[in-house]
Amino acid sequence: MSTAALSPLDETITIADLTRDPYPIYRRLRREAPVLRVKSVGRTFLTKAADTKYVKDNAALFSSDDPNTPMKRAFLAHTLMRKDHDEHRAERMAMMPALMPKTIESVWGPLYAKLAVTYLDRLPRGEVVDLFPALAGPLAARILAHAIGVPDASDEDMQRWSQTLIDGAGNFGWTPGPFQATDIANAEMDKCIRANVERVRAEPDSSALSFMVNAKNPILESQMIANVKIAIGGGINEPRDALLTILYGLLTNPGQLDSVRADGKWRAAFEEGVRWVAPIQASSRLVMEDTEMRGCFIPKGDTVMTIQASANRDEDVFEDGENYNALREPNPHQAFGNGPHHCAGAHLSRRTVGEILLPMLFERFPNMTLPDPASVRWHGFGFRGPLNLPLLLQ
Repeated sequence: MSTAALSPLDETITIADLTRDPYPIYRRLRREAPVLRVKSVGRTFLTKAADTKYVKDNAALFSSDDPNTPMKRAFLAHTLMRKDHDEHRAERMAMMPALMPKTIESVWGPLYAKLAVTYLDRLPRGEVVDLFPALAGPLAARILAHAIGVPDASDEDMQRWSQTLIDGAGNFGWTPGPFQATDIANAEMDKCIRANVERVRAEPDSSALSFMVNAKNPILESQMIANVKIAIGGGINEPRDALLTILYGLLTNPGQLDSVRADGKWRAAFEEGVRWVAPIQASSRLVMEDTEMRGCFIPKGDTVMTIQASANRDEDVFEDGENYNALREPNPHQAFGNGPHHCAGAHLSRRTVGEILLPMLFERFPNMTLPDPASVRWHGFGFRGPLNLPLLLQ
């Protein structure tokens, strides 16, 4: 039995505080209490980069199968996000052929470039336009619908389903409203996905659903449906919020923007955006055996929460981590996670947003500006990004 004391318990931090602006809180915790039980969330926060990486890399000691996660209730399924080892690997690999670099380069990259032109053509020149609803959200929804195998789902439905699932999966207060909304969305998604199962069985394509349906030894249909829902839940907000965050960072640091444009450092600008404001801020893990971290006893059955939003600004790893720096090198952020659950869509986001859309946007609107940075509203604890980005397109 460990002689170490339990980690301290905080009863003052609220979910509302974390949703409004978690970064000052995380900065203080890294300094004063990097292992901290937070009563409002019901989890032990880990805010240092070394600790979050250790947990994610150690699935035997820290299981993804958190029994108290609202994700299972939101998705009405035990998804691959909450599975480990062979079970997780089998489901993940069933859909990975659609998301491998070769498929992205030959299929999704060219399609995305065409879609981007179409969506950019809709934007008026010389006006202030909020790029969240006008570009970032719909374009992320459209390429994802094709990549996962539900191309008949509208941009509006895809975005609504995604946000509803995010709200449900992040409902750590377990209030009923978000779950009532996910129940409705799940019924709609089930109908859409099942119709597309029949479509890709008759006419296979390069989508994740097609690879799953037509595999030599296919996984259960219920797992296919859950996989598609996971992609909808996490595959829109990441590229959408990354784009908006990067644009905010570049347009509020014009010197950095000049250097990025001159040297074509769009990939670096992308990596810095997801480091600075990680679209997925936190993840839960179930502790499988009594353990210690930084002199604190963490008992078997506890749930730790890796705060990658904090890890990405850890002073031990990043100089001036609170600020956006598009020229940061190196940039060992954890925005896409690490270990077995490393984000399956990371390659797709990097290629589409980082290498295709960013330079295309600045080529189309070389003098665009952010007239009022203070008007941009940031929101979210488990998932975080700007709620708006009003740019003058010129």
